[in-house]
Amino acid sequence: MIHGLVDRELIFTMDELKRFPSVTRLHFIECAGNGSSPRRGRLIESHGMTSCAEWTGVLLSTLLEEAGVQADGTWIVAEGVEEVKGASSLPMAKAMDDIIVAYAMNGEPLRPQQGFPLRIVVPGFEGILHVKWLRRIKVVDRFYMTYNDYGHLRQDPDQAALSYQVGPKSVITWPSGGLDLPGAGFYEVRGLAWSGGGVVSRVEVSTDGGENWMDADFRGTPQRMAHTAFSFNWTWDGSEAMLMSRCTDELGQVQPTRAQREGGLDNSIQPWRVQSNGSVTNGLA
Repeated sequence: MIHGLVDRELIFTMDELKRFPSVTRLHFIECAGNGSSPRRGRLIESHGMTSCAEWTGVLLSTLLEEAGVQADGTWIVAEGVEEVKGASSLPMAKAMDDIIVAYAMNGEPLRPQQGFPLRIVVPGFEGILHVKWLRRIKVVDRFYMTYNDYGHLRQDPDQAALSYQVGPKSVITWPSGGLDLPGAGFYEVRGLAWSGGGVVSRVEVSTDGGENWMDADFRGTPQRMAHTAFSFNWTWDGSEAMLMSRCTDELGQVQPTRAQREGGLDNSIQPWRVQSNGSVTNGLA
């Protein structure tokens, strides 16, 4: 259902939704709790709450245009069917840009745990905003403090959703905490980079704790607001090293260190300490 500040309140069946022009796009989803921490020793503990998939559905803008958004409709509230009525407030500018009302993931219908039969995908925004089991979208004139919104408000309500955008982020996935090296020699350092600001334009790797940075290679063509694989050739001499990666997106935003981070979602650099015996641990610990 689409209702609220619209010219025509509309209810769509799944068959009707699938008759609209569709899009298929690759996007990541990431929980706000995903990030570097001295208390998390392994990669899965610090950066495991993100995924990337190919989503198919109808652009929300297509449905909103069908309903006719009124002039004072500056926000939407998307609501799911779960018991807590999980709902999120999103600015109309984002709704008319690239939000997908998705019914398929990786070429097959959504699975129950992914929101079957319908969910929204909000490219580049915090995971809790990607409402699953979607039942209605209400067009409203202001930010609403919904169940999902509570505790996520960080600034003026008129700008609240802007703080939900994931900044440029990368992490070395191998070697990482607990994945030890057998000895000195040649290694291909591998990792992932992504940004809610668009395409990742550059990834750099440091093996000396940020003193020097060298460009990594992309493995494939970076896509908008999607995980991008990278690699870097490294010959380890057996002495202690500190591996780090940082990425830059198409907006020119650069991934910060923990000291440089100014709040919001944690996109800070994750260091991995390589001991002389080959053991790899969290460099923040």
